Amino acid sequence: MELGLIAIGAGLAVMAGAMTAIGEGNVFARAVEAIGKNPEAEGKLRSMAITGAAITETVAIYGLLISLLIIFVLGGRV
Repeated sequence: MELGLIAIGAGLAVMAGAMTAIGEGNVFARAVEAIGKNPEAEGKLRSMAITGAAITETVAIYGLLISLLIIFVLGGRV
Protein backbone atom coordinates (compact mmCIF):
# COMPACT_ATOMS: atom_id res chain seq x y z
CA MET A 1 0.00 0.00 0.00
CA GLU A 2 2.72 2.48 0.97
CA LEU A 3 4.75 1.71 -2.14
CA GLY A 4 1.77 2.58 -4.34
CA LEU A 5 1.28 5.89 -2.55
CA ILE A 6 4.98 6.67 -2.98
CA ALA A 7 4.68 6.00 -6.71
CA ILE A 8 1.61 8.24 -6.96
CA GLY A 9 3.45 11.03 -5.11
CA ALA A 10 6.45 10.74 -7.40
CA GLY A 11 4.19 10.80 -10.46
CA LEU A 12 2.48 13.96 -9.23
CA ALA A 13 5.86 15.60 -8.68
CA VAL A 14 6.88 14.78 -12.25
CA MET A 15 3.66 16.42 -13.49
CA ALA A 16 5.41 19.72 -12.76
CA GLY A 17 7.51 19.04 -15.85
CA ALA A 18 4.45 18.58 -18.05
CA MET A 19 2.86 21.77 -16.83
CA THR A 20 6.14 23.62 -17.33
CA ALA A 21 6.27 22.50 -20.95
CA ILE A 22 2.78 23.87 -21.54
CA GLY A 23 3.72 27.17 -19.91
CA GLU A 24 6.91 27.54 -21.92
CA GLY A 25 5.01 26.82 -25.12
CA ASN A 26 2.62 29.64 -24.28
CA VAL A 27 5.49 32.02 -23.53
CA PHE A 28 7.18 31.41 -26.86
CA ALA A 29 3.91 31.50 -28.80
CA ARG A 30 3.14 34.92 -27.35
CA ALA A 31 6.69 36.11 -28.00
CA VAL A 32 6.51 35.10 -31.67
CA GLU A 33 3.12 36.79 -31.95
CA ALA A 34 4.49 39.99 -30.39
CA ILE A 35 7.52 39.97 -32.70
CA GLY A 36 5.16 39.61 -35.66
CA LYS A 37 3.26 42.70 -34.53
CA ASN A 38 6.33 44.75 -33.57
CA PRO A 39 9.52 43.55 -35.31
CA GLU A 40 11.63 46.37 -33.84
CA ALA A 41 11.29 44.89 -30.36
CA GLU A 42 12.70 41.48 -31.33
CA GLY A 43 15.89 41.71 -29.27
CA LYS A 44 14.13 42.75 -26.07
CA LEU A 45 11.34 40.20 -26.51
CA ARG A 46 13.76 37.37 -27.26
CA SER A 47 15.85 38.05 -24.16
CA MET A 48 12.74 38.30 -21.97
CA ALA A 49 11.34 35.05 -23.39
CA ILE A 50 14.59 33.17 -22.82
CA THR A 51 14.87 34.53 -19.29
CA GLY A 52 11.27 33.51 -18.57
CA ALA A 53 11.87 30.03 -19.97
CA ALA A 54 14.97 29.61 -17.83
CA ILE A 55 13.07 30.62 -14.71
CA THR A 56 10.15 28.30 -15.43
CA GLU A 57 12.51 25.44 -16.26
CA THR A 58 13.64 25.45 -12.63
CA VAL A 59 10.13 24.30 -11.67
CA ALA A 60 10.57 21.18 -13.80
CA ILE A 61 14.00 20.51 -12.32
CA TYR A 62 12.64 20.89 -8.79
CA GLY A 63 9.78 18.52 -9.63
CA LEU A 64 12.24 15.92 -10.91
CA LEU A 65 14.39 16.37 -7.81
CA ILE A 66 11.42 15.95 -5.50
CA SER A 67 10.23 12.84 -7.34
CA LEU A 68 13.70 11.27 -7.08
CA LEU A 69 13.81 12.09 -3.37
CA ILE A 70 10.37 10.57 -2.87
CA ILE A 71 11.34 7.38 -4.70
CA PHE A 72 14.78 6.80 -3.22
CA VAL A 73 14.42 8.23 0.28
CA LEU A 74 10.85 7.25 1.13
CA GLY A 75 10.88 4.18 -1.14
CA GLY A 76 13.88 2.74 0.70
CA ARG A 77 11.90 2.65 3.97
CA VAL A 78 9.25 0.28 2.67
